[in-house]
Amino acid sequence: MLNTTLIIIIAVVAFLIFLFILMFAKQYRKVGPNEVLIISGGRKRKVTDPDGTVRKIGYRTHIGGGTLVKPFLESYQVLPLDIFTLTLKTPEVMTAQGVFIVAEATAQVKIKGDDYSIRMAAEQFLGKGAAGIESVAYTIVEGCMRAILGKMSVEEIYRRREEFASQVKEAAIDDFARMGLTLLAFSLADLSDSQGYLSALGKPRIAQVKRDALIAQAEADKDAAIKSAIARKDGDVAKLAAETEISRANRDYEMKRAEYLASINQKKAHADLSYDLEKQRMLQQIKKEEGQVRVIEKDQNIQLETLEIARKEKELEAAVKKSADAKKYQIITEANAEAYRLEAEAKGKANADRLLAQAEAERIRITGEAEAETMRQKATAYADFNMAAIYQMLVDKMPELARAVSEPLGKVDKILLVGGETGVSKITGQVAEILAQLPLVVKHLTGLDLEELLHKLTSTEKQTVKPDANQQNN
Repeated sequence: MLNTTLIIIIAVVAFLIFLFILMFAKQYRKVGPNEVLIISGGRKRKVTDPDGTVRKIGYRTHIGGGTLVKPFLESYQVLPLDIFTLTLKTPEVMTAQGVFIVAEATAQVKIKGDDYSIRMAAEQFLGKGAAGIESVAYTIVEGCMRAILGKMSVEEIYRRREEFASQVKEAAIDDFARMGLTLLAFSLADLSDSQGYLSALGKPRIAQVKRDALIAQAEADKDAAIKSAIARKDGDVAKLAAETEISRANRDYEMKRAEYLASINQKKAHADLSYDLEKQRMLQQIKKEEGQVRVIEKDQNIQLETLEIARKEKELEAAVKKSADAKKYQIITEANAEAYRLEAEAKGKANADRLLAQAEAERIRITGEAEAETMRQKATAYADFNMAAIYQMLVDKMPELARAVSEPLGKVDKILLVGGETGVSKITGQVAEILAQLPLVVKHLTGLDLEELLHKLTSTEKQTVKPDANQQNN
């Protein structure tokens, strides 16, 4: 229950505060820069007028912007500071010469922006609005215009409009100042009258202007005729002088032209010869340049051919190298495979050879033992041989040696011999020479000297024969 009461009190206070703020917000008044806010009510304020008078007022002013108007204590009104354009037209007014005229003019009026003028305008025009200000300003300016029109003649007004406008401003300035107004600009637009005074005022001047115009035209025509005759005379003189000058100029031109033509022909002939010489020189230079161009082209062709050869060599080298590398790889692979195969075969063959070698070694050992036994028996038998038996063995082998030497000759289809000897005797001699060299060949091959052996055999035979003879003699 207590919480509910507290909430209600807080809500009521907040609502009252909101209403208070809303009320003050609505009392905040704003005006534009061309308006003055006049706030009445509240305490009075002291102000000092330009003449030094101090007085109390019950309002305050605020130019442009915004300010708070106290509720229930103050009220506000707006005073415009705009420019009001007045289009003025007086009734017929008698001038200083007694001529009645009507004047039309325009004026720009506004409230001055200083505090004193605003206070004066507020005290006199507040509540009347722009229409009240325009009405009062129109009346004042029109009265000043009528006063100045009565002091000046029509001619003075017509000719000295700026002076008329200046006098109107001076006449209205005091009245406007007391009301807080100012006359910004004034200009006389037009003057008119109902008696035709203004139109008559211009007629003498118009006639004078027309007369002066006719006289001026006649004088102008006379001057034009005189000047035209003088101009024609001067023109004829100038024409003759010009023709004379033209003739002289033509003569000088023809003379100069002849001189120029002679010089041109001379220069042309010289130029033609120079042209021919230069042409020949240029042709020679062109031929020389063409020769140089051909030499350069040949050099370039040689360079291109050299580069092409180098390219083809590199291409061939690359192709051969690739082929060689491929072949090398193939050979290496095949060699490795063959090596592996040979290694395997070698291992198998080695095992087989080892077994064969063992068998062969056993066979050789047995054969060797048999041969050794045979040789031993032969040696025993040879030891029992005498020299006659050995000699007989050698003699028995001689036909085999002769057959071995002559056997290659049997395989020859045709033999052509060059020389004086007969063919058969020469062949027989060559065979005999070969057979004569057999002891030396046998000695080199076996170390057995047949000549020494035969010599020993002969000596042994002689020694054997001598004892037999002695025995016979005995």
